[in-house]
Amino acid sequence: MSKPNIILIMTDTQATNMVGCYTGKPLNTNNIDGLAEQGYRFDSAYTCSPVCTPARAGLFTGIYANQSGPWTNNVALGRNISTMGRYFKDSGYSTCYIGKWHLDGHDYFGTGICPEEWDSDYWYDGANYLADLNDHQIHLWRNGLNTAQDLRDNEIDETFTWAHRISERAISYLNSYHVQENSKQPFLMVLSYDEPHHPFTCPAEYIEKYEDFYYDLGDKAFDDLSQKPSHQQLWSEAMPAPVDEQGRYHHPLYFACNDFVDDQIGRVIKMLDQSQIENTWVVYTSDHGEMMGAHKLISKGSTGYDDITQIPLIIRPPKNRRKDVKPIVTPVSHIDILPTLMALADIEQPDILPGDNILDFVNSPNEKRGVMVEFNRYEVEHDSFGGFIPMRVWVEKDFKLVINLFTSDELYNRNDDPDEINNLIGVSEFAEIRNQMHDRLLAYMNKIRDPFRTFEWSTRPWRKDKKTQWMGAFRPRPKDGYSPVVRDYDTGMPTAGVKVEDKKLKF
Repeated sequence: MSKPNIILIMTDTQATNMVGCYTGKPLNTNNIDGLAEQGYRFDSAYTCSPVCTPARAGLFTGIYANQSGPWTNNVALGRNISTMGRYFKDSGYSTCYIGKWHLDGHDYFGTGICPEEWDSDYWYDGANYLADLNDHQIHLWRNGLNTAQDLRDNEIDETFTWAHRISERAISYLNSYHVQENSKQPFLMVLSYDEPHHPFTCPAEYIEKYEDFYYDLGDKAFDDLSQKPSHQQLWSEAMPAPVDEQGRYHHPLYFACNDFVDDQIGRVIKMLDQSQIENTWVVYTSDHGEMMGAHKLISKGSTGYDDITQIPLIIRPPKNRRKDVKPIVTPVSHIDILPTLMALADIEQPDILPGDNILDFVNSPNEKRGVMVEFNRYEVEHDSFGGFIPMRVWVEKDFKLVINLFTSDELYNRNDDPDEINNLIGVSEFAEIRNQMHDRLLAYMNKIRDPFRTFEWSTRPWRKDKKTQWMGAFRPRPKDGYSPVVRDYDTGMPTAGVKVEDKKLKF
């Protein structure tokens, strides 16, 4: 059978709480919901990091940002890091990336330069979009379109938006492929939308739909943070949440763009289905969420709450393989997406990728599996989001453990307390569960060679049995299929693998 085509669609700042098929709320994400009806919906999918660049690094390289380089916004991928595009291009795929990249370390918009593993004819990052606008239009996009009336006064329609132009290029690509289908070269097309992220640009009629829409946060709106880490309390004080006395979040532009980007995704899906391009998998996800006033917090940052860490993830198979599609409850992560796509394309997974093919969990759920979320800092350029606040989260089927290196820690029962109000970190009844999860997190940090690992992650105030230690094992960089062999420092020969170093002083 020929290798399948793959379309990977991602949005920005759209957690599960903003998608109808996950929440049941009237959010008008009908096209995304349609993918879920025809595909596998992952109900415990998590970002690698609740901030743009590190999340994207995990998704597009298959390894955590703490290793690939961009451990915070505006830091670039390392030169020895391979991306999804490289793996697929070298395996005979046509590779096309359209939209926000945010992995070149330059700024929010990017450099406009297409990496060699992607088709430059379709590359359209933020810098390319800006190049298509004049100075007045750029000012409008970034600062001048804050109400429906602003949009009408400036005659802004969908053709002005980055999202529309991304979809137009995607449709053009699919049309081109349909015409040249006799080539039989499979394709990987990535569509990376900026919406519903700020500056919330969409046609005025979308905003008008949400002028009177209030998102009910439930009990999360009234969390007084008294049981929570001190950095969350500081965050809440510095950035007050726009939530009313009834615990409702009101932001017409955000909800409008959430609706609008769904319609833009729908245009591409409709074109794919009408063109009858066979053997195509569609994958949809997002990078992270927005706190929206839950737990008295807004934006994103160093916290493990589902509001910003639990991402939508839907995989729709080709038409002839859509039997018995269903929700999957096994915890999965961005880190699993590249291995899954490689398995679909029959590309060998290199040792350096720690993730799994999550389609294996369709018929064989892995209830003991855990996934990690990391946070280090929001951005290099400024400290307005709190600076360096390292966090590691370990999510399993029933519980979530959050280690906040500089402050205090958290444990939540995902079944009994889905709003994550009651911090169980010091409750003796859950000490055994907490400690076992802690051990599994530490083991995973060691396995992936997290460069921020240190004994402080283990010697928490509630973990009296853990002792500080200095020396540990040497673990060489796993093979990635491209890099030269790793050589042992002491011998200059290819490394023999894991070893405990002997560093006795010699004179």
